[in-house]
Amino acid sequence: MPLASTNDCVSAAETGVPTDLELVHRAQAGDMEAFGTLVDRNRRAVFRAALAAVRSAEEADEVAQDTFVTAFQKLDQFRGEAAFRTWLLAIAWRKAIDRRKGITRWLQRLVPSPHTDEGQEPDMTERLPAGDRSQEDALITADLQRRIRTLVATLPPKLRDALLLAGSGEYSYEQIAAMLKVPVGTLKWRVSEARRVLKQKLAAAGYEIG
Repeated sequence: MPLASTNDCVSAAETGVPTDLELVHRAQAGDMEAFGTLVDRNRRAVFRAALAAVRSAEEADEVAQDTFVTAFQKLDQFRGEAAFRTWLLAIAWRKAIDRRKGITRWLQRLVPSPHTDEGQEPDMTERLPAGDRSQEDALITADLQRRIRTLVATLPPKLRDALLLAGSGEYSYEQIAAMLKVPVGTLKWRVSEARRVLKQKLAAAGYEIG
């Protein structure tokens, strides 16, 4: 006799997989294993956020470690008003910015070479707005890639940070806004403005941008 099909979704509770909030409550009660699970779940997101700021895998790893230490120390302050990951990323971004301020040559490392290894950010040509993909396919050359990396490095920090974080595809606008401590509307404007400025600069350099 055939089984009836179902479209019911299986919840986290039904699979026995605890949510981040449940793990936080356990960790607040002294469950170190629960906090370790939170670290494992969020390690990559924290590392990528730090990397967007400091542009060094080694330094980003140190920022990530500092972030989790601080998060554990301040865990009793987490009230669940935002998602745990959003709260954690805000801590990571503050620590990354503090570290970046002490790096005298961080601008030279802001955008890596076209070759991408594990722990490195992809080339900035991968981050142009999706609507520009058809033009991008025709324009991508080694010279254009170098030009884009140079121009991104010259953007004002507020625009550059917003563009790099949004372009990574790792975070929601809400998470990025929490990291940068700005309203979501302001963040969206910064991303849009960064893209507009890049297009303008590319056009001024002789590239045909629609």
